[in-house]
Amino acid sequence: MLKNILLISFAIGFGLSLFALQAQDASSLAVEEMQFGTAVEDRQLTGADSVFSADVGEVYCFTKITGAETPVTVSHVWYYGDEEKARIEHDVKAKSWRTWSSKRIAPSWTGQWRVDVVSPDGTVLGSKSFTIKAASGE
Repeated sequence: MLKNILLISFAIGFGLSLFALQAQDASSLAVEEMQFGTAVEDRQLTGADSVFSADVGEVYCFTKITGAETPVTVSHVWYYGDEEKARIEHDVKAKSWRTWSSKRIAPSWTGQWRVDVVSPDGTVLGSKSFTIKAASGE
């Protein structure tokens, strides 16, 4: 009986320790760099800008996440105005980790866009906006 109680206590303590480590990771995470562009080549963003034409086709969000003590998952959440258009999860596996996602942009989706980088507990670690301009003559 005592053996079972000790085993259960150990299991609960171990589970709480894992939870605390995950929470610690989320609180120490930071977005060190966040940019938008038209492609990623050789793990580098190309075509960096904050304004794109309606015929861009696809926009990339490139981020550098720092502070992960153990592997953790963050999300890039893409918004057109206030409407969530995509949520892409990324595994962060080191103290300094570069990652990116992309979103196809329909030519009619002009106006303000933003991407939030969100921790596992829902904390917004970083947020940045870009604009899709209507083609001239429209």
